[in-house]
Amino acid sequence: MKLLFDQNLSPKLAIRLADLFPGSRHVHDLDLDQADDVEVWEHAIQEDLTVVSKDEDYSHLSVLRGSPPKVLWLLLGNCTTRQVENAIRAHMDDIRAFEADPAAGVLAIG
Repeated sequence: MKLLFDQNLSPKLAIRLADLFPGSRHVHDLDLDQADDVEVWEHAIQEDLTVVSKDEDYSHLSVLRGSPPKVLWLLLGNCTTRQVENAIRAHMDDIRAFEADPAAGVLAIG
């Protein structure tokens, strides 16, 4: 699974989590940091990326459009990059099960 981190998350996460998710990117790296959610969504489909965001809009898009892409929705509130990284690492079993389930479109973790 490759992740696409939304603009509301640090670009450092793609590097910090490369051991678990090689090939992951941040919207800034792809010149999508000013793109609207639909543009990011379409890019994620084209590149087989899972969108990671704190923004519930991607969850809504998943309901409206279905998956792909899958959405990892972080219910963390205001927190540090380290806390986001730790939350993702702590939920690796859930994330792997989510990845393997073709019917799952959104995984909320907090």
